[in-house]
Amino acid sequence: MVAVAAVTQGNEQLTLGLSADDAARLKAAMDFVKEPYLNRVVQTGQDAMAFSAGVVATLAGLKTDVDTRIAGMLFELVALDASLAEQIEPRFGKEIADMVAGIRQLMRLHEGANFLQTEGKTGNAAASQLETLRKMTLAMATDMRVVLVRLASRLTTLRFFAERKLENETTLRYARESFDLYAPLANRLGIWQLKWELEDLSFRFTDPASYKRVAKMLEERRVERESFVDASINRLKEALARDGVRADVFGRPKHIYSIWSKMQGKSLDFSRLHDVRAFRVIVEDVKTCYTVLSIVHDIWTPIPEEFDDYIARPKPNGYKSLHTVVEADDGRTLEVQIRTQEMHRFAEYGVAAHWRYKEGSAASLDQAYDEKIAWLRQLLNWKSEMVDVVVGTDGAKGADNGADDADRQWVQQIKAASINDRIYVLTPQARVIELPKGSTSIDFAYYLHSDIGHRCRGAKINGVMVPLNTPRKNGQRVEVITAKGEAAASGLAGPSRDWLSEGYTASPRTRAKIRAWFNAIEEAETLARGRSALEKTLQREGKTSVNLDDLAHKLGFQKLEDFLLAVGNERLSMRLVEQALHADEVGRNAAVNPDEAVLPRKSKASSVTQGAKSGVLVLGTTGLLTQMASCCKPAPPDPIVGFITRGKGISIHRTSCKNFSQMVLRAPERMVQTTWGDQPADTVYPVDVFVQALDRQGLLRDISDIFLREKINVIGVSTRSSKGQAFMSFTGEISSTAQLQRALTIIREVKGVMEVRRS
Repeated sequence: MVAVAAVTQGNEQLTLGLSADDAARLKAAMDFVKEPYLNRVVQTGQDAMAFSAGVVATLAGLKTDVDTRIAGMLFELVALDASLAEQIEPRFGKEIADMVAGIRQLMRLHEGANFLQTEGKTGNAAASQLETLRKMTLAMATDMRVVLVRLASRLTTLRFFAERKLENETTLRYARESFDLYAPLANRLGIWQLKWELEDLSFRFTDPASYKRVAKMLEERRVERESFVDASINRLKEALARDGVRADVFGRPKHIYSIWSKMQGKSLDFSRLHDVRAFRVIVEDVKTCYTVLSIVHDIWTPIPEEFDDYIARPKPNGYKSLHTVVEADDGRTLEVQIRTQEMHRFAEYGVAAHWRYKEGSAASLDQAYDEKIAWLRQLLNWKSEMVDVVVGTDGAKGADNGADDADRQWVQQIKAASINDRIYVLTPQARVIELPKGSTSIDFAYYLHSDIGHRCRGAKINGVMVPLNTPRKNGQRVEVITAKGEAAASGLAGPSRDWLSEGYTASPRTRAKIRAWFNAIEEAETLARGRSALEKTLQREGKTSVNLDDLAHKLGFQKLEDFLLAVGNERLSMRLVEQALHADEVGRNAAVNPDEAVLPRKSKASSVTQGAKSGVLVLGTTGLLTQMASCCKPAPPDPIVGFITRGKGISIHRTSCKNFSQMVLRAPERMVQTTWGDQPADTVYPVDVFVQALDRQGLLRDISDIFLREKINVIGVSTRSSKGQAFMSFTGEISSTAQLQRALTIIREVKGVMEVRRS
């Protein structure tokens, strides 16, 4: 009840800057969660109502819209009461429900991605993984307001830890996460007030000794320092009043982590830090900035080497201000920062595009990504400026509809600013992988290693089997299932050609690796075929002792591999090889003109796909070029029909082919009647076979053995698994459909097979 009472007392703070209608909506959300949050705690142990109120208070300080604050109030309801969570959309609308879902997704990222993975890494490896993780966090948020809620949530948690003075493994893990992920995100989004507090609180838990030492040094001299700063402020105010200069002068709070960083980075002792005693002067325009500077230098003695004019020469991140360090009469130094109201808002809320200036080399150079970050920062700052102009600095909205219109415009802009051209997924070991949008499990496998990609046979997403061509989504945990044991040894462990043509990949890098694999396999097969043909010729001619490198040179080839490839591809006449072998015996030059040795390619393969005669007769004519259609793959004695193509002769289809029916509807005049004639001996025809079965180990091997026994040469295999079932597509070469029917009958008897048919 104490937490509820505290929230009730702080309603004005939570509704700061909202119209009466929006404030009523937020209070309705608070009333909705009051009972389910009563006497309940969130995962970190904090009272649920106090935690949610803390999140909303932080969001109010950022001047966010009412929907963002309501989402910040409701998102813990999903974890505490699932039944009530289902009422969020009916009560508060789909937009808020989507934001709550997005916040919960980022919360799960906290559990799924192990940030401490980087502890075992050093240098660029750790920095690269952390940067990818930050990108992943932004990419997972389809609405950037979700990121604001997540930052406010983490800050509220760290405040609770600090208030309770908790120091354990949990607080250490949260602090490291905040240092590595959330503080840099706040920095690049330009939310300085969150960034500084996240750093200070994280520093408190990650290096308590250094934190306490710096805090103690600040506290020991606090009274003396504050007295000195107050006296200096009064003295400057009097001087400004005498000269008629209007300005706000106030002390600037120091952040412990920034002090420690400066001491470490510049190897300075605490006593040598000039900006421990400091204040700011805020004026109306740039001209007045320089007027105030002259007054400051007239009152105190300036230290020339400590003067910086960031108005004339802004920092790379767009920051503008005048910085000067002066020395008082007693020798103590004092830093003074002078800026306009606009410069001050810029520095506090941030719109600068160059957030990398603060993060250094840890971030990769990505201009497109930087531009999106810059746009997000501008939107966040625009919201702050819009509230100040429409609402006023007192935070109370009037009846003017301009505020609501500006709110809606800002919401639409920031929702459209999502960083969504890349996706980020996790390995089972919680390593974050960055991939192009639309990438599949195959792209993921090839990213890990080419060999893993080649042997990829399936994938699990968050522990559930899915088809290989399913696009991945941000935050998913992907596990690749690879061919092992007998499958790898049997040569079935390579990629499928379907991966290149059926939408299985989104990455050009992946497709290049798949093509390289097939090129290497084809080259190896051609080399083996060439070597075998050459060895037979050498044995027949009694020349087995001939040096093959010398023979290749005689025939005009620089390398033996080129010679064997020419033989394997049948681009080199074996008659010329025989002539080269016996050239010395007949006393003539054995050198052969390479141009004469290269003949037109003429495949002797018996498959119709390799140019063998199909045995198809076109009724009413002779001598026409025919080819088997790849869509239906006819084979004797299928009923067939022909279709005249442009430039490729007559395409032969099965009469039941759907593609043929569509083509005839468009051009019926190009249909011709065909029939099977006498098939040349050993001619084979490619056919497709589809198998659906209960997935089990050894299934692919059992089916492959049947094709082998039936002397069906399998030239293509594609498999996928889903919900415990295997779906397999085979392309085999048959001499007739009778041969295929025998194989299909046997496959139906294989354990677990549910369906087998010709495609």
